[in-house]
Amino acid sequence: MTISEELARTIIDPKAYSEREIVDAAFAKIRAEQPLDKAELAEFEPFWVVSRHADIKEIERQANIFHNGDKSTFITNIEGNERVKMLTGGEPNLIRSLVSVDGDEHKALRGIVFPHVTPRAIKPLEDAIRGIANEFVDHMLSFDGECDFAADVAFLYPLRVIMTVLGVPQEDEAFMLKLTQELFNNADPELNRARAELTPEEMLKSLWETTMELENYFKAVTERFRAEPSTAINSLIANAQINGEYLNHRQMMGYYIIAATAGHDTTSNTTAGAMWALAERPHLLKQMQDNPERINAFVEESIRWEVPVKHFMRSAVADCEIGGQQIKAGDWLMLSYQSGNRDESVWADPFDFRMDREQNPQIAFGYGVHVCLGQHLARMEMRILWEELFKRLKSVEMNGKGERTISNFVCGPKHVPIRFAVN
Repeated sequence: MTISEELARTIIDPKAYSEREIVDAAFAKIRAEQPLDKAELAEFEPFWVVSRHADIKEIERQANIFHNGDKSTFITNIEGNERVKMLTGGEPNLIRSLVSVDGDEHKALRGIVFPHVTPRAIKPLEDAIRGIANEFVDHMLSFDGECDFAADVAFLYPLRVIMTVLGVPQEDEAFMLKLTQELFNNADPELNRARAELTPEEMLKSLWETTMELENYFKAVTERFRAEPSTAINSLIANAQINGEYLNHRQMMGYYIIAATAGHDTTSNTTAGAMWALAERPHLLKQMQDNPERINAFVEESIRWEVPVKHFMRSAVADCEIGGQQIKAGDWLMLSYQSGNRDESVWADPFDFRMDREQNPQIAFGYGVHVCLGQHLARMEMRILWEELFKRLKSVEMNGKGERTISNFVCGPKHVPIRFAVN
């Protein structure tokens, strides 16, 4: 038995993710009736839909059996996969980054930056990040009671933080924001490169053009930081060596791109989603102001709630059993973090935003050896922003209809119109 075509098409439809309730309802049905089963659509290679929290963790735990990079790391149809291979000389992903490599290569690449993003390593950044947070809180309050929190704050604050850490000049931030939105929101006419509805072939062409523009930018970054090394993350990437050799072109460009784009877009989505939740639930702001020590719980729930990375694909390299199902070598699997973070067997009231959860084992950052490299920095910058904003915010409510990006991969709110009052 396979998952129905209607459900399978819903959970891969970028437009469905712009109306989150549609996808949540589809995955709730899948979790209840076929929590680990195959989807078979004519234009796609068959793939397993992994919907439960426990199954996702089990697969992530076995990185030696379930590979990231043997096939596309996000859902792509057969024709798209073939076009990507033509562009890359046979590789299944346009960008060769940490999320699309495995084994020793992944371990070596991850080790370049990992020591610099541990909780201890980023602790000295706190004062500088707090200064940036206060700058953006002031910016928000300058709108005199009404703003689009996503566009005016959430897109910009994490961007400033990660660009500072990477060593990107402030004048380049708008450029990086534009290209990030093009990369992750290629199906969204408001944000993609063409600012129009695109065919699948046009989407791939657009993604390739954006990737090439990013590579041209980072070519100059490499030259600059090899001439004048610094402690910035981009300098670490530019000067990194594996077995005595600089990173090859695709490794280096993939590292730059994933650090610069995923480093702010995921945090932007989570921050915007948290404000949307606050604006619809007046009691949450009061709870936070009465219980400031619960700030970390609030941040963790916002990560679970928004789930900025909706899925990753894995491919099995050996026969095995997961969740009572026999997985064969060569099988392709869709790990739905959105579904896993709504698993009724793990969370009470999974479709409500609650900061009083005693346990919150959210998997929005992934799990195992591929867990998000920047997770601690993301938590820190969100915590600091809310600490500073909650001190000054008296009330907040929605001031119109929020809108979400059209994407099935990395997405979140793109418009969060709010009305607020300050203390």
